[in-house]
Amino acid sequence: MPPAETNWQAAADAIAAAQAVLVVSHSSPDGDAIGSLLGMAGALCGLGKKVIPAVDEGVPDELAFLPNSQAILPRLAHGEFDLMIALDASDIERIGQVGKYGLAHSRRVINLDHHPTNTRFGDIQLVVPEAAAAAEVVFDLLQYAGWQLSRDVAFALLAGLVTDTQGFRIPATSSRSLEIAQALMKAGAPLSEIMARTLNRRSFAEVTLWQKALQSVQLRDGLICAAITQNDLKLANLRKMTDGGLVNYLVDVDAAKVAVVFKELPTAVEISFRARPGYDVGRLALALGGGGHVLAAGCTVAGSLQQAQKQVLPLARKIIDEGDSA
Repeated sequence: MPPAETNWQAAADAIAAAQAVLVVSHSSPDGDAIGSLLGMAGALCGLGKKVIPAVDEGVPDELAFLPNSQAILPRLAHGEFDLMIALDASDIERIGQVGKYGLAHSRRVINLDHHPTNTRFGDIQLVVPEAAAAAEVVFDLLQYAGWQLSRDVAFALLAGLVTDTQGFRIPATSSRSLEIAQALMKAGAPLSEIMARTLNRRSFAEVTLWQKALQSVQLRDGLICAAITQNDLKLANLRKMTDGGLVNYLVDVDAAKVAVVFKELPTAVEISFRARPGYDVGRLALALGGGGHVLAAGCTVAGSLQQAQKQVLPLARKIIDEGDSA
C-alpha cells in the first residue's frame, strides 16, 4: 500500500487563505462521497467561507435525509474559486463535469482521499490509504486545524464512515475508525438512525431491479457475476443506474471469491468489483482505468455490455487464479 501523503498544514493554510471554496466528490456518489462533501462544506461554512458543494447527478434519494443535502448542486456552469477540495476521488476523471469545471476555475486544488489507487492530482495531497473512509480524513483535518465539529458535520461524516465500512464490518475498519465514530456520536450524530437509513432500508424499485438482475447471476469456481441492463432500470422505474448494493450481496455468497456487477450505461458499462480477503480487485480496476481498494473497486469501460463482459471476466478469473485466500 502506498504511504500516506498528508500535508495537513499546507491544507489548513490554503483553506484559511481562501474565501470562495468549491467542494466536489466523485460522480455516482455513495454515502462516503456525500457524507464527506457535506461534512467538509459544513465545516467551511462554520469558518465563514463562501462554499459551493457540487457533485455530478446530485444527491441520491436514499441520502437526501442528511442535513443540508439540498445545498449540493448537481451541475456547475459559473463561478470562480480560490480553492477546490476534491473528496473521495482517486483520479481526475472521477470528479466528473463539476470537477472539470472546478479545475479550470480554481486557483488551487486539495486532493483528499483514502483510495490506494489515487493518482495524486492537485496541488496539496491529503491521501491516507489506511483510512477506512474519506470521512475519516475529513475528521482528521478538522481535528488538526481545530475547527468546530457541529452536529450536522458530525452527522454527515458518520454517515460516510458507516456506509463505506458497511456498518464497521469490512477489514479496513480499524480501532481508529471506531474512535472517530465515538467522537462523532458525542457531537450528536445519531448512529442508529444512520445505520437504519443507509444499511437496512431499500426501495421497492431496488427490489424490482434485483428481481431482474438476479436472473443473470452466474457462479463458477469462485467468480460470481451479474448484469443490470438499461431495460432492467426502466422496468424498475429507476432514474439513475445503480446496483442497490447487489455486488456486496453477491460477494457474501459462500462459494464466491470475487464478485462483478456490470451496469449498462447508454454508451459504456460501469463495473463494480468486490473480493474476499486474499484477492486484489483494486489492481484490476486500476488496469481498466478505474480504481478503489484491494477488496472493493470499480471502473467504467467503453462499449457494449457484451464487450465489457468478454473483456473483464477473464481478467477477474485471473485475479482468482493468482490470489490466495488461505
